Amino acid sequence: MIESWVINDDSPMPVSSAVVLEALRSRIDSGRFETWLTSSSGRSLAFVTNTQRAMVMLLEEEGDPGEHAVDPGAQGSSDGFVLSNGQDDEYPDEDTVPIGEAFRLVKQIVDTGSWPSDARWVVDR
Repeated sequence: MIESWVINDDSPMPVSSAVVLEALRSRIDSGRFETWLTSSSGRSLAFVTNTQRAMVMLLEEEGDPGEHAVDPGAQGSSDGFVLSNGQDDEYPDEDTVPIGEAFRLVKQIVDTGSWPSDARWVVDR
């Protein structure tokens, strides 16, 4: 079975890897910087951005600490990661990735269910 993904607070229709980036950009343009996708197998994919960098997390099930993309060696931290509840978070830059890389990661996960082979991530379990 091929895993399908839906954006949690949008249409219940699955999004393909061909349109997921357009959906994310549209959400960012409308001020929604946090996006959760759920797969048909029950996994979750989180994308939170400040428009320059993004936190990308993949969770196997509810309550799973999951795994997240990293940028080893990145210095400093960035704020402006506004969650849907209004909370404004700051993350170390090495725990986030540049927005272009985040888009690439999300597209690959929606397409194949896995991180790209050259991606860097850490397991938080």
